[in-house]
Amino acid sequence: MARSQLKKIRVLLTGGGTGGHIYPLAAVAEALQKQIAGSGYEPDIRYFGDPKQYREVLENASVRVIHITPSKWRRYFDIQNFFDIFRFLMSVVQGLWKIFWFMPNVCFSKGGPGAFSVVAVCRFYTVPIVVHESDAIPGLTTKLSSKFAKLIELSFSEAAAYLPKEKTHLVGNPVRSDLLNVSESKASKIEFGFDSNEPVVLFLCGSQGAEHINEFVLENIETLTSKFQVLHQIGSKNYTQYVQQYEFLSARFLDKTKARYKFFPFFTNNILSAYSSADVVISRAGAGVIFELAALGKPAILIPLPTSANNHQVQNAYQYERAGAAIVIEEENILPALLMSEVQGIISNQEKRSSMEAAGKKFFIADSANLIASDLLSVSGMQKATG
Repeated sequence: MARSQLKKIRVLLTGGGTGGHIYPLAAVAEALQKQIAGSGYEPDIRYFGDPKQYREVLENASVRVIHITPSKWRRYFDIQNFFDIFRFLMSVVQGLWKIFWFMPNVCFSKGGPGAFSVVAVCRFYTVPIVVHESDAIPGLTTKLSSKFAKLIELSFSEAAAYLPKEKTHLVGNPVRSDLLNVSESKASKIEFGFDSNEPVVLFLCGSQGAEHINEFVLENIETLTSKFQVLHQIGSKNYTQYVQQYEFLSARFLDKTKARYKFFPFFTNNILSAYSSADVVISRAGAGVIFELAALGKPAILIPLPTSANNHQVQNAYQYERAGAAIVIEEENILPALLMSEVQGIISNQEKRSSMEAAGKKFFIADSANLIASDLLSVSGMQKATG
């Protein structure tokens, strides 16, 4: 059948403009395209929102980006809340116009800043809505959107306690497909200029950076590198300032110390190599990174962000720790001796490492993107597309 004769299935994606929102959306888009292929239908998948620096991620997944002005409601006093009232109203007007000309068969929301106005417009146009909540405690956008949703997809089963249980479906969190092609650890260590026979500790500070963790690493580089090789993602936001501070401090470092410490603003094409090189990963506790760690079975030490909305990172971290795949150290308790002891306790104990690896892989729901894609097709009334 000629492409022009294929009936279209129109899927609207929306969500905040962080990697934790965009990468799962791209994974779902790819799963949708595979499920629809050869069905006699043509997928038309568009993202409505502001993907910021992740626009290319969506476009590489064959998702067309339609800009909608984002707005955010902060749970503390901030003059920006006043301006965001007008941004929200603007986004609704934009959505009414732009979504009218697309008129999707289904809307899928990943939550986050800017998503609710798109969901509200889809509700106005009676478009079926599916939402996905990444965290153990749902965010405000999910709570509001859940009132309109036909189905609420969950990463953590504990989130069901805060939402209409009859609508919930545990599916895990979609992970980008390129992370599932595991690289050889020794080769990855060599790729970063490390000794392939020495342990590597990977510090992952998100795309925006985790200032407290960055400061901790900077202040303790000599201590950390005395025992381990250290690979460090700074975060693009804080990178320039970090480089300036490092150049000042490293003037007194031994060449051996410098050789055992590598840092980058952000891992993009080489994120799999970074994970593969690591014997232990130290990170914040966003849902995205937790499920990436689980997919790869990487032993982890999680330092949840204490100021996260509803304290969701703390809850995420402890849920993952209870699964046996991680150790949690809250930010106020980070001390060099404690962290070194916990890392050493994992690296030196093969049984513990193996147990944490197995627990992570058991926690991970491998078919998450496909489960969501199937639900979207079902809710849209297009079940026969996958038949």
